[in-house]
Amino acid sequence: MIYFQCDYAEGCHPRIMDLLQKTNLEQSVGYGLDPYCQSAREKIRAACGREDAQVHFLVGGTQTNMTFIAAALRPHQGVLTADTGHIACHETGAVEATGHKAIALPSVNGKITAGQVLAACREHWDSETHEHMVQPGMVYLSFPTESGTLYSKAELTQISQACRQFGLPLFLDGARLGYGLTSPENDLTLPDIAALCDAFYIGGTKCGALMGEALVILNPAIGRDFRYAIKQRGGMLAKGRLLGIQFEALFTDDLYWRICRQANQRALEIRRAFAQKGIPLWNDSPTNQQFVELTAAQIQALGRDFVFETWGPGRDGRTVVRFCTSWATPQSSVDALTAAVAAL
Repeated sequence: MIYFQCDYAEGCHPRIMDLLQKTNLEQSVGYGLDPYCQSAREKIRAACGREDAQVHFLVGGTQTNMTFIAAALRPHQGVLTADTGHIACHETGAVEATGHKAIALPSVNGKITAGQVLAACREHWDSETHEHMVQPGMVYLSFPTESGTLYSKAELTQISQACRQFGLPLFLDGARLGYGLTSPENDLTLPDIAALCDAFYIGGTKCGALMGEALVILNPAIGRDFRYAIKQRGGMLAKGRLLGIQFEALFTDDLYWRICRQANQRALEIRRAFAQKGIPLWNDSPTNQQFVELTAAQIQALGRDFVFETWGPGRDGRTVVRFCTSWATPQSSVDALTAAVAAL
């Protein structure tokens, strides 16, 4: 079987494995205070254009989201998110388990707008009973979204301005950040994101690493004592260098960007194959996640040789399915899938 189910089915890029093996018997201090973590931090700060940024390494996306949101919010506050946002529907209530409500806003193609943020804040503060309700205390976005779509620079700028109008930190989930920034339709840069957000993370788990996310905090008030929060939430890896080494490799010689760009290119080949066959696309995703609407017969035919993810009901009795490429998807797998699509 050939897997297009997710973008973390493989292990890690060989350059990471090589560096892990070469450094395996070295001794170093723990908890992310080693030279490899420090070097990776310096590379990430340089890429962001922010030497003042805090960079923390955590193991996974849910852990990163939960730890940051819980540390940044006061006890009576919640976080505004798209109703399709990862924290709202795919993290088993991890944020709520810390005592903070995920305040879901209706989304279109996975995105929310600055107008929605402003309306939610005004609705809260204009209510005579606002003290009896969860206060909006942060905005959470995903880039790319869970639907594979992107916020433009104009959209992110407008949301950032709305957040600042009400004093809300803007937090961007970058589990697939590499795929978003290397999309041919993207107009944002890493320094843009650093300028517009209070915090974001650079995903490693889905983008070439064995595991790990690099959380970048630009707001010093939130960053204060943040390592305490990491430890309290069980996120301070004793062998922290294992995370630093991976990001050291990813941010050397543009490896992170090159492998993510390749994943997008191969996903768009798959998209073109479905379009040429007249199979409807569910949405307009320019990243490594492609969503199409298939009949039951088409699902059965492709399911004999390929693994993909059922997303939900589509139009006219079809089913929405997702085909996901990764940094490691070989051209041969794409060629096999496109040939199978052409033969439907």
